[in-house]
Order: sequence, then structure tokens, then C-alpha cells
Amino acid sequence: MKIIASDTVATRGFASMLEGYDCPAILVSTDYRIVAFNQHYRDQFGDIALDKPARCFEISHGYTVPCDEAGEDCPLSATLQSGRKERVLHIHQTPRGKEHVDVEMLPIHNEQGELLFFVELLRPVSVASVEEGSAKLVGASKAFNQMLEKITRVSHSDASVLLLGESGSGKELVAQAVHQGSDRAKNSLVTLECAGLTDSLFESELFGHLKGSFTGAHSNRTGLVELANGGTLFLDEIGDVPLSMQVKLLRLIETGAFRPVGSSTIKHTNFRLICATHKNLAQMVKAGEFRQDLYYRINVFPIFVPPLRDRQADLPLLISTLLKRISERKEYHLTHSALQALQHYPFPGNIRELSNILNRAVLLTDTNVIERDTILESLNIDTSIHQQTDLSLTLVTYGQTAEGEKVAWVDLKTAEKRYLSDLMAAHDNNKEQVAEIAGISLRSLYRKLE
Repeated sequence: MKIIASDTVATRGFASMLEGYDCPAILVSTDYRIVAFNQHYRDQFGDIALDKPARCFEISHGYTVPCDEAGEDCPLSATLQSGRKERVLHIHQTPRGKEHVDVEMLPIHNEQGELLFFVELLRPVSVASVEEGSAKLVGASKAFNQMLEKITRVSHSDASVLLLGESGSGKELVAQAVHQGSDRAKNSLVTLECAGLTDSLFESELFGHLKGSFTGAHSNRTGLVELANGGTLFLDEIGDVPLSMQVKLLRLIETGAFRPVGSSTIKHTNFRLICATHKNLAQMVKAGEFRQDLYYRINVFPIFVPPLRDRQADLPLLISTLLKRISERKEYHLTHSALQALQHYPFPGNIRELSNILNRAVLLTDTNVIERDTILESLNIDTSIHQQTDLSLTLVTYGQTAEGEKVAWVDLKTAEKRYLSDLMAAHDNNKEQVAEIAGISLRSLYRKLE
């Protein structure tokens, strides 16, 4: 690819073109210099003094070298290599602090095919935050950014999304982010947790029913697929849908048509489908436990939600964010040694388990400073219960604190059930209050306490 130096006439011509974009845009020379920007850029990121050299990596990141030399993906470098437009997710410095920005780089050639400039389009990602804030998705690690990049790519389409990841990793929050970033965001996101539902209950929840259609149907009920019309339907734990119901779900996805239980009237709905599971659906298909045709219908665009152990760099940010959500009236902080204790823990229950541990620590501490001993007590509370009650628990792994102390962690399901039971006892069996404290739905609480 031949590169030629820019000239003032060409710069002025392409600079005026930037105003035609509906997002922040800058014109960049082949040596990384910003030579023009549009009004959307000025509104979002402020002015750039162009009377002296201003390179894109200096303005956006504060780097002294291009992004690829600083350990990040560089869209300009990638475009130079491929000769076509490239797209990456970056974290930029803005007047509001650090923010996720979806960057698209477009090469500009002359009639002879010589490279003149790059147009860089910058679209801030509002569904996630790099710092403590109101956004529900927070993170800046490589694994988190890879996931977020897929979210930004698929959000504006109507493609079905399958979220894959361990329990507690935040799949429901990712589903909300996909919905919020879509053209359907003004309409409802309707959630159905499929775990633990019988055939009849699943059909009634999904399609609705008429009064008297079965025992206990005392009134008409609108199904969730009808409530999701124009919006998004989120089926959590899709792997638990009864096999006998999967064919009806497939027909709904293919045609948008459904019939409420007890009705002969066919209705139609239009929704965007997001599914989530912690199970291996491909293996379930091989075992005959999940329909292959349904699997391919829901698995149009898979997104892997990384476990917390793959997001170590996000742990301090997640901790501070969760502590603010746990207590709005009192500000809590972890000591350095307390943070180190958590950094050496494997978190089999992921972010949901981290939230539980921090809830315990807040209850156990007498000040707003959470010490290492308080964290260790919060981590080992299930082991203590085991020793006191002489119940048989399976120790699955060991962690080690920064001081070299070896700590045993108990089986996640048993630990979670014990924690929820403790909360129930502490809050006079108020299930709604306990579900809110634990960060789970009321249906999930009933299922976990069974």
C-alpha cells in the first residue's frame, strides 16, 4: 500500500466530510496526527488544539507511543496491515474520566489507491463503566473488554444471542446490556428463569392462559412472549427447558406465533431473543437432552461471559462498586491485605459469591474499614458451620493468602445454601428481603432453598 503525505487542500476537503457522520469523528494522518474533528467529537470529548502536533494515542490514552507499542490493539496499525476498515474496543480518557469507546477506523484513498488519511469514528459505550458509576457492567480487564466488544457488535442487530458462562458470572447483566444497547431499548426486557419449571408451568408462563383452562387458573393471564412484543425476551438457564416444551419454543422462534393455554386463537409477537446457560448445550444435543434444531436457532451469536478468576484486574473495581451497592449510607473500604486475601481466592461462585462475601464482611465489621481477618472470617464461615454441626462437606480447592496461610474453601452449592439459610434466619424468613440482599430473583431463592 502506497502512502503519500497530506496537503492542506485535501485536509480541508476531508475535514468537511466529518460533519456527515452521526457520531464523534476525527481525521488522522498516516503518522497518527489528528488534523480535524467534527462537532460531535467536540461535544463529547472537547476541543483539540491543532496548532501543534496532536497524535491520537496522546489525546485518547495519554501514551507516548502508538497503542500497539503500549500493549493494546491499534486500529490504525491494523488498517495499515489489512488495507480495510478495522474495529476495536478501547478505553479512552475523556472529560468525564475513563470510558469504553467503540473505535472504527476507515482508510481514505485517492483515485490511484494511495492512502491519504484515516477517519476514526468513536462511539462511547454507555452500557459499561471503567470506573465506579451507575452502569451495571463494570470492568476494564482484557477478558471483560473482549466480551464487551461482542456486546457492542451484536446489540444493534436482531440476532439471537446465547450467553455462555458459569453460574454467578453476570449473564443476566450482560443480557440487560445487550437490550439497553439495542434499538428495542425503549420497550421491555422480559425475563423467564427456566430452571425448575414443569411443562405446564413453563407453557403457562411463556404463552399465558385463559381463565378455567386448568385447575388454579382463576383469571386470564398474559404470557411473557406477548409482554415482550417489540422488546427482548430473556430465557435464563435455557438448558433446563423440558424436552417436551422445546418443540413449542422452536415454533415460537421460527414463526412468532403462539397460542395461550386453553385458547384456540393464534397470536403473534415480535421480540429479540437472548438465552443464557451454564450447561454445555452441545453435549446435551449429543446426549439427546436438547433439540439440535433449537440449539442452532438460539446459538446465532454466542458470547462467553468470563468467570471472575479470569478478571483479576477487575477485582478492585468490582469490590468498590459492590460495596457502594450494598451500603449507600456508609462508605466501606478494604485494607490492602484484605484485598490480597480476595485476590488469592478462586471464587467458584464468581461475582455472586463475591457479593455474598462482601455482604458478610459489612455485617461483621464494626467500622467502615474491612480488615483481612474480617474477609477470612467471611470466607471461612461455612467451614466453621461445618465443624460446629459435624456435617459432611466436600472441600474442593485450597487458596493461599498473601501471608502464606492456607485456607480451605467449601463446596459452592452447600456454602450458598447455608448462607441463604443464615440470611433467612437473620431476617425473620422474609424471602423478598433476603432475595434482594443476595442479589437473586425470588424464584431463584425458592429453588436454592429446596
